[in-house]
Amino acid sequence: MSRSITEAEAANELMRLAKAIAHHNRLYHADDAPEISDPEFDALVRRNAELEEQFPHLVREDSPSKVVGHEISASPLSKVTHEVRMMSLDNSFSDEEVEEFVARVRRFLALGDDEPLVMTAEDKIDGLSCSLRYEQGRLVMAATRGDGQVGENVTANVAHIADIPQMLRGNAPQIFEVRGEVYMAKEDFAALNAAQEAAGGKLFANPRNAAAGSLRQKDDSVTGSRKLRFWAHGWGAASELPGDTQMEVMQRIAEWGLPISPDLRLCASSAEMLQHYRTIQQRRAQLPYEIDGVVYKVDRLDWQKRLGFVAKAPRWAIAHKFPAEQAETVLEQIDIQVGRTGKLTPVGRLAPVLVGGVTVTNVTLHNRDEIARLGVRPGDRVVIQRAGDVIPQLVRNLTPDEDRAAFHFPDHCPECGSEAVAEEGEVDVRCTGGLICPAQRTERLKHFVSRAAMDIEGLGEKTIDQFFALGWLESPADIFRLKDREAEILSLDGWKEKSVENLLASIEAKREPDAARLLFGLGIRHVGAVTARDLLKAFHTLPTLRETAVRGDAQAELTSIDGIGPAVVEAVQDFFHEPHNVAVWEDILSQVSPPEYAVETTASAVSGKTVVFTGKLETMSRDEAKAQAERLGAKSAGSVSAKTDLVVAGPGAGSKLKKAAELGIEVIDEAAWAEIVAAAG
Repeated sequence: MSRSITEAEAANELMRLAKAIAHHNRLYHADDAPEISDPEFDALVRRNAELEEQFPHLVREDSPSKVVGHEISASPLSKVTHEVRMMSLDNSFSDEEVEEFVARVRRFLALGDDEPLVMTAEDKIDGLSCSLRYEQGRLVMAATRGDGQVGENVTANVAHIADIPQMLRGNAPQIFEVRGEVYMAKEDFAALNAAQEAAGGKLFANPRNAAAGSLRQKDDSVTGSRKLRFWAHGWGAASELPGDTQMEVMQRIAEWGLPISPDLRLCASSAEMLQHYRTIQQRRAQLPYEIDGVVYKVDRLDWQKRLGFVAKAPRWAIAHKFPAEQAETVLEQIDIQVGRTGKLTPVGRLAPVLVGGVTVTNVTLHNRDEIARLGVRPGDRVVIQRAGDVIPQLVRNLTPDEDRAAFHFPDHCPECGSEAVAEEGEVDVRCTGGLICPAQRTERLKHFVSRAAMDIEGLGEKTIDQFFALGWLESPADIFRLKDREAEILSLDGWKEKSVENLLASIEAKREPDAARLLFGLGIRHVGAVTARDLLKAFHTLPTLRETAVRGDAQAELTSIDGIGPAVVEAVQDFFHEPHNVAVWEDILSQVSPPEYAVETTASAVSGKTVVFTGKLETMSRDEAKAQAERLGAKSAGSVSAKTDLVVAGPGAGSKLKKAAELGIEVIDEAAWAEIVAAAG
């Protein structure tokens, strides 16, 4: 990362990224109308991953790292539930990251330096993910990825794609789902747009959008009128696999009559992988289709199974994306926006500039220090980059020495006029107005009803702004008093009896909310969705949390909770020592009754227990062992304490084994641990 960042900055940025990525995901996957390029989107996701790695306790419930694609509830096509979830891939953007991926796989599998690790490498085509289900060799279902779990039924549509056979050649397994991409070649895309323009129709931004829009048609004859293609890159559900490696299965898929990448190769080292990447990159412009990188996969399927998945992506594969581009433009204006927590965020307004085919007009400038570091002022000529920290990103000021006054960062809130200050040790400038600041009050209410918090449908941003302006919503508890305003809401323009009924029903359905969601929704500084869950796992009820927080010895008890650091403790204590916050807290709890918070765990012999691995593990790496513990509902700790329930000791176990003996903690060997894993299935 280019500079240090505080926990508060990270929490705010993760919130903005989650919202932005969800917005662009919907436009890309559901509407086929993206506003930003793939590299821009990749950079947003990359920044989110960087922050989550640095601040794991700030990972949000609605984190983009947990989401695949986008929900397809608004689609005119029928829904299909995938038997095997369609995952996405993690991305890498440099040679070093690819090398680290290979090293990470080796560590996880506990491979020796001289033990071969073969990868497949193939170009990553820019299309629409599609799953083809064959039973007894006959195509019976085709579905888009959707959100990974539920996609759209496009069986009739793919019948028009010549690359997709209705019957497989040769002897295929009884059930086999081929996964791949529906795409449009460059020349076919150009011909389609020419025809659209001649007919006065909609022009598509790029071949991927054209392919997605053409496939996802309720009238499959529209699909038939446009030339789509397909190639396979993997598989989903299968009654049996016709090979022991990725390459063997892909070759069989090709023998059955489905196209695969002509550039699919085996690579025996990271050097070979990177050389293949550079070869494809050099030929990229001459290829008849759009690609945006190269995908590497562990070749051995038994190793793929051991590596498993993390969140939405496999550990055994990664996409190596091509680099992004830069462009020059003029910074015309710097506006200051006030967020939910009172942070004053500067936003640069740009003279519109095309960066790789995407028009960029706005760029975040992060904070006061970033403006000073760049030395930017309205009127400066600047460089905009499509990849990096947060995209669009202002990279460089080309005219720092021109005779213009420095930008004056405001010391008062532009919304309410309250003093705006930066706390000691922080770079963010915040409005001190709290709930008297309109920007903070409405933003806090919007956060409270958001999907990751209380998830109240029907209370969108415009509705909250409208009700706030009418004086109906001042605090979260007022949401639950809207039932007394049914007649008044019905009298407003745009509100019908059914929509009012649905809104009030959605609100009433949240009278017994999840306690962690409610806590997160209150917007306590530093208390993200994950932190809220960690607190409720420890205290189970909101009253118990408050009782603990106001005690004189609260600091020690709170910081003993995994994931809870001093900044969180200070923020929680400050919240409960502020009379106005306590009034809001008591008011909301007078309207809702969250049940005791319970944690669901996988049934196993170690569910709910704390396990420590020590010594040398001979059949698996430490990372693989910890992943197994988590899958069994156990917590993996790094040190032995009175809270430890079980120690798994391998050869060479030292002080931890000795401490376990002193504390009377059960100790087992690696073979016994393997039996526990096997018994849990």
